[in-house]
Amino acid sequence: MLTDEDRALLKGKNFGGLSTMMPDGSPQTTIVWIDTDGEHVLVNTAEGRVKLNNIERDPRVALAVYEHDDPYRQLAIRGRVVDITREGAEANIDALAQRYLGTERYPWRSEGEHRILLKILPEKIVR
Repeated sequence: MLTDEDRALLKGKNFGGLSTMMPDGSPQTTIVWIDTDGEHVLVNTAEGRVKLNNIERDPRVALAVYEHDDPYRQLAIRGRVVDITREGAEANIDALAQRYLGTERYPWRSEGEHRILLKILPEKIVR
């Protein structure tokens, strides 16, 4: 479902607003760094975060992404998290730190923190 143009937007230095559902049904949105493996949208987080707790209960998510230099170029994605894994999460957060911060390693690691990679399968995309 992702086009080459979508993938370029997701691979750019662009932010996304990831929305999940709280237990009471209210929305919760977090600004996140984004990536893609070509098929899925990737979001990196850490164990214990509200968004992860929400996703473990209800994998449906919405994500709004806009181009940093042209916010009129945007994607609205509805989908679901189809994989929650530690595999590749540490390398991914360092690659994202290089893209977004220009640093070799993610600078805000907490001792004992476990990074998690969320794989979102887009089900509806509005361009």
